[in-house]
Amino acid sequence: MAADTHIHPTAVIEDGAEIGAGTKIGPYSVIGAGVRLGERCELGPHVVISGRTTMGDENQVSPFVSIGGDAQDLKYAGEETQLVIGSRNRIRESVTMNRGTAEGGGLTSIGDDCLFMAYSHVAHDCRVGDGVVLANCAAPAGHVELGDYAIIGGLAAVHQHTRVGAMAFVGGGAMVVMDVPPYCVAVGDRAKLQGVNVVGLRRSGMDEQAVRDVRTSYRIFFQSGLRMQDALEKLHEEYAESKEVGLFIRFIEESKRGVCR
Repeated sequence: MAADTHIHPTAVIEDGAEIGAGTKIGPYSVIGAGVRLGERCELGPHVVISGRTTMGDENQVSPFVSIGGDAQDLKYAGEETQLVIGSRNRIRESVTMNRGTAEGGGLTSIGDDCLFMAYSHVAHDCRVGDGVVLANCAAPAGHVELGDYAIIGGLAAVHQHTRVGAMAFVGGGAMVVMDVPPYCVAVGDRAKLQGVNVVGLRRSGMDEQAVRDVRTSYRIFFQSGLRMQDALEKLHEEYAESKEVGLFIRFIEESKRGVCR
């Protein structure tokens, strides 16, 4: 263990756990035998990290967080699965994150630079991209995919096997049961689309031409009255060179649950 690693005397570190250089572990925290923590992480008091869990560098974990617990799935039978977390994430009070299941490929994964606000939950087999925000009590169910820089509002829930695309915004309290395409705003129970997340796109640094292309693509697909296949063909023809619209098109074409309308 590196000299600059600090573990409070009341913390419990099981044999086999790997703690990166410069990591700090607070009072009464428990780190299981299968856990690997990166460098310069900061864990507050009463944090529990268990199972086969790997965490990258410079993550900040607040008190009473539980990471790497068994999948909350009746089909889970104790099989060896894992949770992989990237770097520079902020995980606030009482957040829970579960490992995967054999049915879902055995992996729950989380990218870099995410913010998980208090009491939010990441269920088994979720795939969470980079820069994602889960507000307080947000709850993506098992097998959910959240694209890069997606935002899930407080008390919102996402049905299992549903996808939320990159830079999409799900409003507080929404109940999402169908895929939310990239760049879109979804609100309500059951969630419906309310337009394009223009503010989020501009904050991300997307140039104005790309924002206009995305807005026009939204109107063509959802508001032109064209059949879905005809709308997709029109988008392919008119925006063949746009990577932003290309992402929008691919997401819709790959949807298995169908998309919010």
